[in-house]
Amino acid sequence: MTGASEALIEAAVAALETIAGIGRVYDAPPLQAAAPHALVGVDFEGDWGHKGGSGREVRLATTLFDKAERPVRLRRLAAEAESTLGGLAGLLGEWRIVSMRFVRTRLVREPKGSWAAVVEFRARLLAEA
Repeated sequence: MTGASEALIEAAVAALETIAGIGRVYDAPPLQAAAPHALVGVDFEGDWGHKGGSGREVRLATTLFDKAERPVRLRRLAAEAESTLGGLAGLLGEWRIVSMRFVRTRLVREPKGSWAAVVEFRARLLAEA
């Protein structure tokens, strides 16, 4: 993982922590966590450079977890996460977000009565000279 991924994960964690109702936001799977909580990670990173500079395309995946009979609260949190992450822009240390595009959301039932929602974005970043 490069500095672009690390910077994007940091920005995503900070942004998601502003959403009311998400207990904690992690950048690595926690050993124990109260529901609801979020996990932010990178699924893919590739070159997006050009002749004069370095760039990265990063697939950012945020997984929200909740325990409930129905996923009503989780749907709301996923929608808020989509809106919040879609608004990420500007400089992230040595990297600049050029575009932040929503890819998809998946909602799945997990064992033992829990739910997970995955919100995915494609971010393109350029290194600042």
